[in-house]
Amino acid sequence: MPRIYCDQTLHAGGHLTLSKEASRHIQVLRMQPGQTVHLFDGYGGEYEANITQIGRQHVDVAVGLHTAVEREASHAVHLAVCMPANERMDWLVEKAVELGVASITPLMSQRNVVKLSGERAEKKQAHWQAVAVAACEQCGRNLVPTIALPLSLSSWLKGFESTSHSAQRFVLSLQATTATMAEPTAAVPNATWILSGPEGGLTAQEEALAIALGWAPLSLGPRVLRAETAALAALIRLTA
Repeated sequence: MPRIYCDQTLHAGGHLTLSKEASRHIQVLRMQPGQTVHLFDGYGGEYEANITQIGRQHVDVAVGLHTAVEREASHAVHLAVCMPANERMDWLVEKAVELGVASITPLMSQRNVVKLSGERAEKKQAHWQAVAVAACEQCGRNLVPTIALPLSLSSWLKGFESTSHSAQRFVLSLQATTATMAEPTAAVPNATWILSGPEGGLTAQEEALAIALGWAPLSLGPRVLRAETAALAALIRLTA
């Protein structure tokens, strides 16, 4: 049964016209009135809905019962990633959502190829949020992870520290003396943050700043992974 994200608050027994994007999704699937879809609004659980009318540019549905089903990871892992170039950030967002990431914060470090600000940053954020929604539709998640507005690494680190997060924090490191992910960790807290650098890694100064602010350096092993691969590898390990 198709799963479609609805940007309106859903409730059992309601009738509504789906958004242009959701309506187009149903039309592309060549669905007909009387057929059923699953809708979710990002607030938890999903609804079975019956298609009542399909117009040229709209689809109306009758919302049925709510099912309180979630497919979230048992441990919340948040990614703070220095954005990889080209289409790799899209791919990272899609796969991270499928793997259960709780949120993604795009960052810009000294070695970043991609630099975003102003309207361009807002458009990219909206695009990546749409990628996250599509990934949730595909993989069965009903809670859509938030993709934050891109920020500079140094300002984000200092702002993060000022909020006094109690979460476990790791910065992925290429230092030879760094503890590896394969080693057992302490008791798992409510949430974990992973800070991952860009192509070429964080500079020594950036890594030192993170460590000084309470981020524990962590290695993924002897091989040097691509920026997007490293973030996903750490995510898999910590949500397992």
